[in-house]
Amino acid sequence: MTDTYSIRQTALSDIPAITEIYAHHVAYGSASFEEEPPSAEEMTKRFNLIQSKNQPYYVVESNEGEILGYCYAGSFRERNAYRFTIETTLYLKPGAEGHGLGGLMLDTLVEECSKRGYRQMIAVIGDSANAGSIGVHKSRGFNMIGTMPGTGFKHGRWVDTVMMQRPINGGNLTLPE
Repeated sequence: MTDTYSIRQTALSDIPAITEIYAHHVAYGSASFEEEPPSAEEMTKRFNLIQSKNQPYYVVESNEGEILGYCYAGSFRERNAYRFTIETTLYLKPGAEGHGLGGLMLDTLVEECSKRGYRQMIAVIGDSANAGSIGVHKSRGFNMIGTMPGTGFKHGRWVDTVMMQRPINGGNLTLPE
């Protein structure tokens, strides 16, 4: 694997690679509670929804142009009172772990969400045993706010949901403009 990476805004042409990365995590992991990998058409709809709300969506790629991961920040909940809170999502291609790419993606999301005026970032992490995701969020200033035991059932076992939070732009210490 290369040592040179770049992060850029996602393009529609990246959806096949994103679909493949996510399909692996759905089929074999517990980070996502989906049980059937969505189609490229469904992933395109999800991408378009994020784009329509002017929310950040990025890919990280090698200097050879291989998509190694993707991340985005989407609405935490749809009710208007949540408009200053954003939920992070990031996935890496199998084998791309351990090269600092998760941190690179989270740093980009924090910067972009700050620029867009959000106040709270929420990570909803599948599986309390997901040390990689919990660790990278913790390293980027996210604090553990709770674990919901056994909220998902996947691959024949109960899976926890871990919640982490990071305030940005003063969080709840000041009122939004």
